[in-house]
Amino acid sequence: MTYQQQANALSTQYGLGEDGISIKPIGNGHINTTLLLQSGNKGIVVQKLNTQVFPDVQGLVNNARKIEAHLTEKRNNAQYNLEIIKHVESKDNQYLVDLDNECWRALEFIGGSFSEDVVENAEQATIAANAFGQFAAALNDFDAHQLVTVIPEFHNLAMRVSQLQDKILADNVARLASCQTEVDFCIAQQSLLDELARVCPDLPLRACHNDTKINNMLFCTTTKKAKAVIDLDTCMSGYWMFDFGDMVRTFCSPEAEDSTNLANVEVREEIFQAIVEGYVAPLKDVLTDAELESFWLGAKVMCFMIGVRFLTDYLDGDNYFSIKYPEHNLDRARNQFALYQSLLAKESVLKPALLK
Repeated sequence: MTYQQQANALSTQYGLGEDGISIKPIGNGHINTTLLLQSGNKGIVVQKLNTQVFPDVQGLVNNARKIEAHLTEKRNNAQYNLEIIKHVESKDNQYLVDLDNECWRALEFIGGSFSEDVVENAEQATIAANAFGQFAAALNDFDAHQLVTVIPEFHNLAMRVSQLQDKILADNVARLASCQTEVDFCIAQQSLLDELARVCPDLPLRACHNDTKINNMLFCTTTKKAKAVIDLDTCMSGYWMFDFGDMVRTFCSPEAEDSTNLANVEVREEIFQAIVEGYVAPLKDVLTDAELESFWLGAKVMCFMIGVRFLTDYLDGDNYFSIKYPEHNLDRARNQFALYQSLLAKESVLKPALLK
């Protein structure tokens, strides 16, 4: 099926019409294929879901729709001010569509918005972090046990390191020699796993976004303020420290996560401070002392863990993350390890910001 045939079929499925149908990629996600489908003055976001990464696509949609419903109720009661990304039913009243043996879904398009891949300044970081904080606060009274686990052990660092060790031993695509330095560095971080094992039992289980990248928050084109938190695919039960940590990981560096300009990959202190101020403010009445203390650990874990995942995928022949060239995942891993090392080097400056 050609690109245009897909567009025509999806337009029919979602009742957009038959005239002037266009489809174009949007976003920079690594996993699903996300496109803007338009016909005339109507537009929706359509996604081809990666069923290898998300085998339980029905569970994924069910999770997102439960959160949509909860946030919608909050918004109707003036307890949540952001717009809510919602699923669109097909003509058959379904939220998943099979098209040429591929799984698709549609989401409402939130116009008048834009996303960023790299945070430009502290004000922008505060706005984005505050949006994720509002999202978390609105879900404070949502029972996290309602959410099915769409990716088992998603933030289990011990499991991620174990997977890396398996790929090191197998070396299926003969890449170990090209990344031995990075492998040795990973294996030397055992103390981080030990610290995580000590801290987690003291933390409450929360409904978490689990992918708080800067480009999963939309800014308003007119006001430049927060408009919506998007991409609810990985919403599962978990710990807020990982949502905080992923903001540190994706907001703080002045370089994109695949930049090879490693000398410029560092944690910008003013951006870290902005994340703390923005995220904690909406949560101040519900955040436990143990959770707040865990945020520094969450920052370390997320910077290190995504590097481990990129390195694992590189050693495995790039079967998980989409790549643009053979060394793409290795470059991503090196980038994340550089950010992790910058975080460690600046601990005495950064960590006190959490404890004020």
